[in-house]
Amino acid sequence: MGVRVGIMFANGARSAEPEHAAGLARHAEAAGYESLWAVQHVVVPVQHDSRYPYSDSGTIPGGPFVAVPEPLVWLAFVAAVTTRIRLATGVLILPQQHPLLVAKQAATLDRLCGGRLLLGVGAGWLREEFDTLDAVFDGRGPRLDEAIGVMRRAWADRVVVSAGPAYQHGPVAVEPKPVRGTIPVVVGGHTAAAARRAGRLADGFFPLDSRGDDLRQLVREVRAHAERAGRDPLSVEISAVAPRDEADAAVLLELGVTRVIVNAPHVETALMAERLAERLAHVRGLLPVTVPA
Repeated sequence: MGVRVGIMFANGARSAEPEHAAGLARHAEAAGYESLWAVQHVVVPVQHDSRYPYSDSGTIPGGPFVAVPEPLVWLAFVAAVTTRIRLATGVLILPQQHPLLVAKQAATLDRLCGGRLLLGVGAGWLREEFDTLDAVFDGRGPRLDEAIGVMRRAWADRVVVSAGPAYQHGPVAVEPKPVRGTIPVVVGGHTAAAARRAGRLADGFFPLDSRGDDLRQLVREVRAHAERAGRDPLSVEISAVAPRDEADAAVLLELGVTRVIVNAPHVETALMAERLAERLAHVRGLLPVTVPA
């Protein structure tokens, strides 16, 4: 069985324009991409001391004024112009938001798109963003763990109760419910803590830009902690960045990665279909690929 190929939407001025968003989604679905991923930053402080962990410079590519559409709203829009491609957050910074609100938003979108949602969540790295939103940065890992449980109960239980410590509430109803009674939760992050969280609690793990030995170590963490939690280590689906070359591809095959994710091209809408086909062809040249029916 081959890997599935997802695509991460490109931040920038075009990403929030309806024609471009719809074109990316339609062309990605037609080309055979399995999933479409959207990132989240509610705000980006113009000045911050926190280092961006996914570039050598420690700064966000493009700086603070690059358009980053709100992912669940953006995915709801593209859901209306597609029928098959899965829709994913990659990732939503859950400790900045109340999990009952996110559970409600996610379940609503899941029903409207016919059960196609994957909810990627992460702990976040930008302290100044938390501060701006009056969210607590320290201790966000344990709150994320708890928030995942809150959401799962909101999706599954008719009467929902949370005992805390971070999120406490008495009996409430949270409707509507997701199409399949739950939504797959994917933990994103490049740290051992994220990998351990995915192994204990999640349906999937997305180690963002990790490759090579770093990726090997993170996947080992996921599977070891899944086993310690009494779970099937292989039940946690691994999504990784698409291979650049044969060496990258060999690691992905060795680890049994089931999905790879490419970045959407920064091109005019008229060139989107051609560039998406080129990127998918590159992956097919390195890995066995499964294209959705």
